[in-house]
Amino acid sequence: MSTDSAGEMAASTPNPAAEPSAAELQQRYKQFLELLPLTLALAGLPVSEGRLYSEDQIEGRAMTIRTAYRVAKGSVRDALGGS
Repeated sequence: MSTDSAGEMAASTPNPAAEPSAAELQQRYKQFLELLPLTLALAGLPVSEGRLYSEDQIEGRAMTIRTAYRVAKGSVRDALGGS
């Protein structure tokens, strides 16, 4: 919070630019779904085949997928000329 000229606390207004619009969220979701096959291929994780994973194993797989998503996103960006 900040103070106004009278020294009183002024309520800070939320920054509307900080929250993406519904259209932006939809676009990001669409991009995520489009990159998902490439992401999973880059991650190279084996299929579970009915096997249950521990919490630590799930977290490790999630970290691998997050890293692969960043690589997939960067690869597509590079292939499209940095756009």
